[in-house]
Amino acid sequence: MKRLALVVSLALVATAAVSAFAAPPKKAPAVSKVSITLPGDLDFTFKNAPGVDVVQANCLACHSSAYVSTQPILTQAQWTAEVTKMKVAYGAPIADIDAPKIVEYLTTNYGKL
Repeated sequence: MKRLALVVSLALVATAAVSAFAAPPKKAPAVSKVSITLPGDLDFTFKNAPGVDVVQANCLACHSSAYVSTQPILTQAQWTAEVTKMKVAYGAPIADIDAPKIVEYLTTNYGKL
């Protein structure tokens, strides 16, 4: 029993010694505020045409209207692929009933018929 007490005592002394010489806890880095400025719509607005309300309600939730202005002139099949990508790959909450309306608007106003 004395031997067990001696081992426990030595363990406690060793633990205390290590704790005394351990590095002090590191301070957390200072927090600073960061801000970014997005390019906005680059003075681009959707053409006022049938379907613009559906496009604005669905597309502007994720990106600016200028995003459309930076796209090449796409065919209906290509715009369909883009809308499908936004919905499936990026999780855009586009209702199934709205997708064809968006494609029609984009093809008519910013695509190849």
